Amino acid sequence: MNSTYKVIIIDDEELAQSLVSRYVKNYPNLEIVATCSNGFEGLKAIEEYKPDLIFLDIQMPKLTGFELLELLETQPLVVFTTAYDAFAIKAFEENAIDYLLKPFSAERFDKSVQKALQLLALQTPAPSIGKNVLLQQDSLERIAIKQGTKIHIFSTDQIHYIESNGDYVLIHTHEGRFIKEKTMKYYEMNLDNRVFVRIHRSYIVNVNSIQRVENFEKDAHVVILKNDARLKVSAEGYKLLRKSWG
Repeated sequence: MNSTYKVIIIDDEELAQSLVSRYVKNYPNLEIVATCSNGFEGLKAIEEYKPDLIFLDIQMPKLTGFELLELLETQPLVVFTTAYDAFAIKAFEENAIDYLLKPFSAERFDKSVQKALQLLALQTPAPSIGKNVLLQQDSLERIAIKQGTKIHIFSTDQIHYIESNGDYVLIHTHEGRFIKEKTMKYYEMNLDNRVFVRIHRSYIVNVNSIQRVENFEKDAHVVILKNDARLKVSAEGYKLLRKSWG
């Protein structure tokens, strides 16, 4: 007896929702348990239904597909449905089950489904997507953070600095300090390097938050931020800082 797998469709375009829904109904062992129009609805539905497979748009208002995935504790198998060119999501190819470039045919959709069904039958764990993939496209403009049941979305200009914290980072903002499961390297590669500078192995600072830079012992420096935080600056970090600030 074949297993039945739960499916959620997350897309802000009604036509895309309808297309995926129509295609999915051709597979008797796939059951659509929710159809969502934005990332917030999608996150809530995933937590409620714990689907086996999701069809996920990338560019959505409020919460993007990538931001949604970052906030999940347990991740289902994912097929991206997107209008992006292939190069824009090339970094995710190794992690996503597949991606479908809109508009896609029933035949192309079937290839994705067959791949997903094979993995589900083998009970293969879903790969982790989006945790520390280096986008290397346009600069990161906002960050989504889940704290309990609340979701915070910050524009990057609200960040004072980012601090290394083992396998996580601490993001310091005007609203407080938040923990994020990312690496310092991720933010170093994806934030605007004209604004955010890696001043130390432990710190990335927003130059617009700097009040002043002071000498600290011989040939050493410390950054004092406008919120009075004091951050050590390495020799290499000081060279980079001089290019972007003051």
